[in-house]
Formats: sequence, C-alpha cells, structure tokens
Amino acid sequence: MKNIFRSGNSLTAAILIVMGLISIPENPVNGQISTLNSSGISVKNVNSVIVDDDNIKWFSTDVGIVSFDGNKWKLHDDNKSLPQQNLKSLTYVLNPDGPELWIASPNGATVARMPIDDQAEAITYSPENAPMISQDVLGIAAGLDSIRWIGTDKGVSALSNDKWLTPDYDGYYTEGMFMNYPITSMATNLKGDSLYVGTEGVGVFRVYRDDVDGISGASIYAQWGPIDLPSDYILSIYIAPDGTKWFGTEEGVARHSGNNTLDNWTAYYTDDGLVDNFVQAISGDKKGNIWFGTLAGISVFSGSTWISYTTDNGLASNNILSIATDNNGVVWIGTDAGITSYENEKFINY
Repeated sequence: MKNIFRSGNSLTAAILIVMGLISIPENPVNGQISTLNSSGISVKNVNSVIVDDDNIKWFSTDVGIVSFDGNKWKLHDDNKSLPQQNLKSLTYVLNPDGPELWIASPNGATVARMPIDDQAEAITYSPENAPMISQDVLGIAAGLDSIRWIGTDKGVSALSNDKWLTPDYDGYYTEGMFMNYPITSMATNLKGDSLYVGTEGVGVFRVYRDDVDGISGASIYAQWGPIDLPSDYILSIYIAPDGTKWFGTEEGVARHSGNNTLDNWTAYYTDDGLVDNFVQAISGDKKGNIWFGTLAGISVFSGSTWISYTTDNGLASNNILSIATDNNGVVWIGTDAGITSYENEKFINY
C-alpha cells in the first residue's frame, strides 16, 4: 500500500506514471515526464495503484485515472462524471452488486460502477448531498465489510450500506487536530471495521464502528512510552494479511504485532537495512516480503534479511510514490518519473 494522500502517501494501496510519444531513456531521470510505451499518455506523478479481480492495474495520476490490462494503457478521461485533477487515491471495492472504484479528490468521494467507460455510473459524495465532514477528501479505505472510510481535511466520515455513520470521536480527536495535523495515510484491518489513520505530526490514531452506527475513537499511537515509533510524522501505513501493522515515517519504519497497543513494537532504520528513512510507500508481495518505498529507492524485507534497489538496478526513479502487487505476483512501482514492474528478479520500465 502507498501513501495514498501525497504525490510524493497509505490504505492500503499505489503506482504508475505514464510514458508518451517521444523516445526516453530506459531509466528516466527524476521528475521527467514519461509516456507509457506508445500510448501517448503523458504523466509525471502517480499517487496510488490498485489491482482489481481481473488483474487490471488502476493508477491515480496527475492527468487522471489510468488503467493497464497487461496489453493496453487507457486514460479514462471520457467519463465527465469522474474527477480528472488532483486525484489523491483509488480504492477497489467488491460489493454484492458488483465491483466499484472509489476516488478521493478535493471535490469529494466519487464511486463508480465497474467496468469504467464513458457510460459508467458514478456519483460524488460531498457535504452538498451527504452528511460528510468536508468536501476535501484525502483518502478512502475499505476492508471486507460494508464500511467505506473517508478521510478529509476535517476528520473521518464513513458510509455503510447507504447509511452514513455518526462521528462520535471528538473526545479523542478534534476538528482542529485534523486541520493542524493533516491526514496522510489510512488503512483498515482485514475486516474493515477498524481504521488506522496516519497524520503529519501526531502519530497514528484509530477509529472504529461502534454498536450504534457511530464512529468512535480508540487508542493513539504516538512517539512516547513503550511505543517504538521513529517519528509522529506518518507517511504510509500497511496492514499485512496476518494483521501485522507497518508504519512508514519520515525517520524510519515501525512494526507492530498483536492487539496490545503498548507491546510488540520494533523500529527499523538505515542502520538495519533501509535504503533511506523517509518511508512513503509500503506493500507486501505474494511471498510475504514487505516492500518499502523511500526517497532514495526501495528496500525489501523478508523478515530476516534486507535487499535494496535504486536506479542503478533499473528503477525509473529513486523517489518511490507507490507500490502494489498484482494477482500474478508482479510488483508495480510508481515514481515521479515513470512506472516500473518487478518480476522474476527483473525490473521493466514502461
């Protein structure tokens, strides 16, 4: 999962940057606009990537939503009901009624029925048509249940089976806190009824659905006491299938296992094997390895050993914005200079 809120972060998911009509080097330089093979789609930054059940990769980019089915790249700019600019993140949800794509943007939370084409049905939720806290949506996260968590510049809203949950966490987190320390990343537990939210300066807080359809506050993970969190400035969050929680910060990464907030914390830094301490994207692969995207490349942790990759190894850029693994085990990496995939110990830049 990436930092789903920055063009430079995590729910969960991202990756991609599109290449154009001109010839480019195999390993583009940082910040260079690239094109996806000969598709003619030119983008610079990719904030997130998700993979649907058909193994189609979906990317939020600075020019809109881009997809790749393994053969063809497509810019989805023909459906005017979809947001095209300032996209924050994408979230794939498999509903009983069919799959949906959720899109976070400053205009609200947009949900579109899949497949996405110029006729796809889409609706954008905002305070104008829903009891949302704010229109400026920074990220959306979902698990296996029906709750869609919507992080905004003023707090967290949630929708469950067409019913909006009532925020009831002011005793823990005030609107002013969100304004002063913006949300940077979000991820749910596997079920989806509990949400972890990273911030710019006050660590990680958790909210959950209570028994009366409200959003209640819970514990705060911060840089104090026995919690081994390298920094309170959180850039990315990834929750592994076994429930292990990973938090990327500006000064290293933290691992937390179990249900006791104060126990079982471990921090990792460059001295341990990270290529850089600024960890802005985290994801897991099919083998159980954890991938960390930083400003200086990627580090992969097996649980006991580390290996790092940079442009010298084939990355399009060392500034890693998003990471995700597709259904075949291919790792997709989004940077500020193009898309890279990793398969069979080989990097491919598109």
